Amino acid sequence: MQENKGDLLEYYKGLYEKEKEKNEKLTRELTDLEAEHADLSLKWNTLKQSLIYRSIMPFRLAWSHFKNACIRVKRLGSFSEVRKKLRQKRIERSAYKYHGTESFPTPEEIDKARNTVFKKEHIFSILIPLYNTPESFLRELLDCVRAQTYGGWELCFADGSDDDHGYVADIVKEYAEKDNASYRERERIKYKKLDHNGGISENTNACFELATGDFYALMDHDDLLHPSALFEYMKVLEEKEAYFIYSDEATFQGDSINNMVTLHFKPDFAPDNLRANNYICHFSAFRRELIERVGKFRSEYDGSQDHDLILRLTHEASRYPDGIVHVPHILYYWRSHVGSTAADINAKTYAIDAAKRAVASSLASDGMEGFEIESSKAFATIFRIRYRLISKPKVSIIIPNRDHEEDLRRCIDSIMLRSSYESYEIVIVENGSTDEGIREYYEQLGKAPNIRIISVKQDSFNYSELINRGAEASDGEYLLLLNNDTEVITRDWIEELLMYAQREDVGAVGAKLFYPDHSIQHAGVVIGLGAHRTAGHVHYGLASTNLGYMGRLCYAQNFTAVTGACLMVSRKDFDACGGLDEGFAVALNDVDLCLKLRHMGKVNVFTPFAELYHYESASRGSDVSGTDPERAARYEKESEAFRTKWAADLEAGDPYFNPNFSPDHSNFTLKASPAPMVS
Repeated sequence: MQENKGDLLEYYKGLYEKEKEKNEKLTRELTDLEAEHADLSLKWNTLKQSLIYRSIMPFRLAWSHFKNACIRVKRLGSFSEVRKKLRQKRIERSAYKYHGTESFPTPEEIDKARNTVFKKEHIFSILIPLYNTPESFLRELLDCVRAQTYGGWELCFADGSDDDHGYVADIVKEYAEKDNASYRERERIKYKKLDHNGGISENTNACFELATGDFYALMDHDDLLHPSALFEYMKVLEEKEAYFIYSDEATFQGDSINNMVTLHFKPDFAPDNLRANNYICHFSAFRRELIERVGKFRSEYDGSQDHDLILRLTHEASRYPDGIVHVPHILYYWRSHVGSTAADINAKTYAIDAAKRAVASSLASDGMEGFEIESSKAFATIFRIRYRLISKPKVSIIIPNRDHEEDLRRCIDSIMLRSSYESYEIVIVENGSTDEGIREYYEQLGKAPNIRIISVKQDSFNYSELINRGAEASDGEYLLLLNNDTEVITRDWIEELLMYAQREDVGAVGAKLFYPDHSIQHAGVVIGLGAHRTAGHVHYGLASTNLGYMGRLCYAQNFTAVTGACLMVSRKDFDACGGLDEGFAVALNDVDLCLKLRHMGKVNVFTPFAELYHYESASRGSDVSGTDPERAARYEKESEAFRTKWAADLEAGDPYFNPNFSPDHSNFTLKASPAPMVS
């Protein structure tokens, strides 16, 4: 027996030496290429300065544009595919208009809104620090607030402008007199001139001193509101005891909000998203009592003071059942201009460090220690957070398998050679293999101290049963469900999954999976997506280099579900929700598990920093392609069972997939018409 273990050790030692030799060869090649690159760069820079090169430059540019156009057409595919994709782009682009001035209420709708009587008339104190605000921006801001269809507001201005911008005070006074003449119930425009410019936080805190409302709302001095913003928030408060409300937003350029650059349609409250990225931002409104509990702005976080405050406010508001409400409509227009953060984060480079410190403070207040925060490749203020493992528990990797020696060998070899985490076992659930080669491979694997093979016989294939039997046979504190047709890419993939799975509030954790051509196979699962309206993968088929919608392929975030092809969950939670439902023999069992975990009060997490290849359906083929009528019928049957079981969740919609996105597309494509306003 000892001799056999020695043989297996020699086998993996040999593989390790081959990997090491390959890496050394690649390192040498990289060094040679870097030297060649430096030499060519010198020659290229010399050539660019020549008279001949400069004279032919216009022709080179024309050829480059023509060539790139041909490449784009080729990538789109056939002519019919080109037409289809271009048509979809036109539909999506035309949908922009529904979120600009065309979404503004008609005169009849304005009258109806202003005559609406709510059970409780809340007052929104809109806090706006002023500093050398351009006259046109200030007048547009005042006009858009005075145009609100709900009149229960007050503007609280704290002005830190210098002496050369005295017109700021004059304009505010002009509008205050105008508003007092037309609205006699109370003073709605309040102004305080500061004796010095104390920075964003100090100036905004001065706005609090003017406020008398039961809700505070944050707005920048160069941005605009949708006329129905406050009315939509009042409709929420009529139905729910909300403590924190936020909306979608758009960035625009020039003198019209219709010149939209980006439309940010956000998910509902997602704590992991918020830690990595201040996706909430505008238009935030929150109860006075929250501020009394968590405190106001903190000047040491100037530049990311909103992120710091929102982290503290949402942490407190999340204690209530309807504490945080997202209104899925663009109600805030963020002006992009020279010097604004919307235009370029480098205009406010101090915001990056401030944001890291804000997130660190939030994590520390939750009792976390030893974490690291670094900027992602998507954006300087979108972060990768590395959490410290509080222990190194045993992880049981459960791999169902039937035949397919090559797939399984590739999978096992990648785990053994590339995993930096040591405390794991592999449980292979054998299911009716007939190939002699796999039998010999099993015999070889059985000699390893951390690999076990159990056999489960079935009359008909049931993936859920295989996983459940594998879980019963394992003894790890955490279970890692893994397909046999996967291959590990990142060395710390287990640690990356475990750092989330170890949290009490987390249920399932999923990895980023690629096809062999490096296109994305899995980056999170949304319910209600796809032709069957059950569930589907977002960002499906995009290139590995794609940043995703609003950078969402570059940071860990919450999703309703993750794929069972690589899914980690604690044994405690897996057992508490009854494991995989064996009624879902092949499809949707992983989504069902994630929904059960969510109903236990857990959040599920997708991390893009645990990466694997997935040679999808290599072992048993696809069940949704329609090429096999029997499998297609089985998938439809399980889809119907899923739609029945989770009817309420499907009806409510996926909280992490904005209702303005089309359920027919995985890549966050806008619907041809906007989501309806709350009635």
